[in-house]
Amino acid sequence: MSFSLPALAPILRRYWMPLGLIAVCTVLEGILVLGDLGILATPRARQTAYEYGGFWPGLLDEWRPNYAVQPYAMFLTYAFLHSGPTHLIFNMVTLWSLAWAVIQRVGSSGFCLLYTGAVLGGAVGFGLLAETTRPMVGASGGLFGLAGGILAWSYIDRFSASLGLWPVVRAVAGLLVLNLVMWWLMDGLLAWETHLGGFVAGWVTALLVDPRSRPDQAE
Repeated sequence: MSFSLPALAPILRRYWMPLGLIAVCTVLEGILVLGDLGILATPRARQTAYEYGGFWPGLLDEWRPNYAVQPYAMFLTYAFLHSGPTHLIFNMVTLWSLAWAVIQRVGSSGFCLLYTGAVLGGAVGFGLLAETTRPMVGASGGLFGLAGGILAWSYIDRFSASLGLWPVVRAVAGLLVLNLVMWWLMDGLLAWETHLGGFVAGWVTALLVDPRSRPDQAE
């Protein structure tokens, strides 16, 4: 099967936002990997990126920031950094799979609002609940927010269609179990606070972006 640029153009126009996010995150991680391998002139590229772009809970207290707006910028910048290629690949594949459903419902602008709200919510959740001084990086707050938004729409669609809500409950329970398993596998280093904050923010933002029920889309 071959693809031509004219055939790909509609996909690029409709899904430019998640494709752009994937491109930016991939380029940044590529630069950090080159630094890890000593190919770049700056071997501390990853440490420097985390110092300036990661989410540091201490900056919400009395820590001195590296630049004036860092305590505010980190609520967004953390989502563009990852802890390594595996972390990046897992998150970007998940981002692409979730973005399709969101954009089909609310378009690129709605996706942007939902993802941004979820990223901010993830940072708030980590800042309020995490008992650590280590930095937090990764797009998972935004990803759990996209999942929360999709489930919020599924809830109102199924409720309006007088369908059972068990599929929504089962999906939420599945996300909870996934977090428990990942927390165990990662020896407690999972930023579950970010996932929780992103999910809640995504659920709420989704209903603000598109509060209308669509019973015909209930599954």
